[in-house]
Amino acid sequence: MTQATAQATVTSQTIAVEHIRISSRRSFAEVRRKLEGTVPKLDTGIAEVLLSGDQKRAKDYEDNGPRLSIFEERDHGSLLQIAGRRRNAVQYEIGNPLTASKMTRHQLAAALYAPLRVVLFEDVQGRGIFEYDRPSSFFSQYGDDGVTKVGRYLDAVLEAVLRKAAE
Repeated sequence: MTQATAQATVTSQTIAVEHIRISSRRSFAEVRRKLEGTVPKLDTGIAEVLLSGDQKRAKDYEDNGPRLSIFEERDHGSLLQIAGRRRNAVQYEIGNPLTASKMTRHQLAAALYAPLRVVLFEDVQGRGIFEYDRPSSFFSQYGDDGVTKVGRYLDAVLEAVLRKAAE
């Protein structure tokens, strides 16, 4: 759908997104501890490396650094205090700046989805559940093989770390 005015054109398209749920038999706290022990916080120094254009250090980070890092985490469960019942729920932004650059060099709009969002919350028995949208399902909208290839790589890497944390 396209709408145009003298100043701007607005387009929209509907895309299919595959939603994933990984349920654990372990408690929310155990799953969280395992995820945060496996996926490190983002090394903020990598931004300086990318901005400087230092190819050698970027290659070293790609070869020896973590495949995924936690950029940010937000405690959504505490927001429920306003409703009278705090719950365990954390939203994570997870990704890799170098991996993101492999997509955005092909399609700048792919930055909308980088880093990826994952939520970890507790079920009524207190067990941990991950939910996220499969990266390749939303990156495929760009119709770019370079972006789709990275999306498929992220599908595998993200699912592997979340499964490991849930086991």
